[in-house]
This record gives sequence, structure tokens and C-alpha cells, in this order.
Amino acid sequence: MIAKTKQFSNEVKAELAKATWPWEPNEKGFKKYKELTDSTIIVLVAMLLLGAFVAFWDLILSQVVSWLIK
Repeated sequence: MIAKTKQFSNEVKAELAKATWPWEPNEKGFKKYKELTDSTIIVLVAMLLLGAFVAFWDLILSQVVSWLIK
């Protein structure tokens, strides 16, 4: 049981060493997280645009359905 746990731990460490992380380990301060903050901003803007698009069409279609029902 201990051998399997140790093997699993070593495999996890090996896989994490292969991973790319969204920050630069050599940078200091806020610059270190530039890729992470840029990606977060892109996702937030995309979600706001998508939300506005869905809300717009929801408003339009609800008005059309309301007009058709009357």
C-alpha cells in the first residue's frame, strides 16, 4: 500500500513538472501573473458580451411572443 502511494506521488510530481503554468516563475510582483490576468480579462469580456447578446434576444423574442399572444 505504501509503495503504491509513493509511486502515485512520484507520477503526480512527474506530470506536474510537464505542465505549463499561467505565470512566469522568474518574474516578480504583478508582472508574474500577466498571462493569467490577460486570460481572465478575455474570459470576463467574452462572458459579458455573450450575456448581453442572450439578454438582447431574450427581450426581443419575449416581446414578439407577447405581441403574438395578445
